[in-house]
Amino acid sequence: MRAVVVYESMYGNTHDIANHVAEGLLAAYTVEVLPVEAATPERIAGADLLVVGGPTHVHTMTSKKSRAAAIDAAAKDHELELDEHATDPGLRDWFDSLVGPGKAAAFDTRIDANPVLTGRASRGIAKRLRKHGCTLVAEPESFLVDKHNHLLDGEAEHAVAWGKELAATH
Repeated sequence: MRAVVVYESMYGNTHDIANHVAEGLLAAYTVEVLPVEAATPERIAGADLLVVGGPTHVHTMTSKKSRAAAIDAAAKDHELELDEHATDPGLRDWFDSLVGPGKAAAFDTRIDANPVLTGRASRGIAKRLRKHGCTLVAEPESFLVDKHNHLLDGEAEHAVAWGKELAATH
């Protein structure tokens, strides 16, 4: 069985989580981890499970404006390092080419605060997956970062465990 993990990442946290989720999925799947730009319909075709994740910006999925702001912030703050794919298109554009149906799951990274205050990109991702005919095998999941954009302790292990839970749904 084959799983594809598609991610959008600005500062590398969502990319890291995607890799850790993939590690957990290895219990039941061969896994390919792809940035949005590389997740063409041909590359995801035939996947038994599609896992999609992105960062939470302004309560939801990134937009062109929020992505530009994140890139500007990295240029001004030497502690922020852009992911190698940060300037690629975002998930919103990618969803235009998604072909369903199939099994899927959604995740996000967001600041460690009440989701009422931060929002959750995973909800928007899940909504779009369903709109494209995908069947969600799990509730949308969040992985937390601190106010300085570093993954919280234990989030890598949380992602591996979630990947294993997803693998158990096959």
